Order: sequence, then structure tokens, then C-alpha cells
Amino acid sequence: MKKILACASLFLAVATASAQGTLGKNKAQINAGIGISNWGVPVFVGVDYGVARDFTIGAELSYRSKKESYSYLGEYRHTVFGIAANGNYHFNRILKLPSAFDLYAGLSVGYFNWNTKYSGDGDYIYSGNYASGLGLYAQIGGRYFFTKNFGINLEAGGGNVAGGKLGITYKF
Repeated sequence: MKKILACASLFLAVATASAQGTLGKNKAQINAGIGISNWGVPVFVGVDYGVARDFTIGAELSYRSKKESYSYLGEYRHTVFGIAANGNYHFNRILKLPSAFDLYAGLSVGYFNWNTKYSGDGDYIYSGNYASGLGLYAQIGGRYFFTKNFGINLEAGGGNVAGGKLGITYKF
């Protein structure tokens, strides 16, 4: 019974929270966090700007690195810098979500600069499948705002960083 009351209280508190999820027109927010990747742990920072009531555009910078060691060859150190632009539609109004939440989906286009350095004996050239270039990605994500300006963010599906991201958001 205590668990049911605790869950009901939590639901009521979240449903009536005064935090604002949707960014809104002419407003900005910054995002920062870490991602999930096969190529090291990516870190990212970005900004979103409200161009319409339910639509934002943004930019994002990312960095990650990974080391590959081979006992017979030496070591390759890979670093990846990324820059991306994104557009997201926010579903709060049409789904009638509580104001503390922000559910969105959209597309990103980004450029990645892959750099590989070799340290070891000899003069080996990396023959992996990764190279600098453009990428187009789709993402879906959500935010929960603890206060009017501060919240957490969870995103899946790509972006210029990784297959998943976890971070913080601050609204101006």
C-alpha cells in the first residue's frame, strides 16, 4: 500500500509540476552530456533555438577517441570531431503532455573529421573503414525539467555523437 501511495504521489507531483518542457519561439537552450558509441565515449555540447511554437533548430559539437592496440604492430589512436545541425518537432502540445516533459523527434546532418595516428615500430597505414565525411541521422528524445530552466535529456537514434545520449539541458 505504501508503494502505491508513493507512486501515486510521484505521478501527481510530476503531472502538476510547473516546469516548462517545450522551448517556445525565440527561446534558446544549451545541452551537454555523454553518448554511447563503439568508438569511445563521446561528449557533446549543443544549442537549440525555437523558431516556432513546436519546432527547434540547433547545432552540436562532439568529440570522442578510441585506442586500438595490436601486440605485433603497435597502437592506433583515433579521434573524431563532429559538428551537426538539427531540426526537431516537439510533440507536447498534440500529445497534451505535462509541462515538465518535452518529447521530440527530428533529423540531423553532420560532418565528422576522423583522425588516426600510429605509434609503434614501422610505418603502418590504418586500413579501417572509417573516414571523414557527412552523415544524415534521425533522432527521438525526451527531456524532463526539474525546474523552469534545468532538466535532463535522453536521446536515441544517432545525432552526430552516438546511438544514444544522456545529458543535461539549461534554458535561457
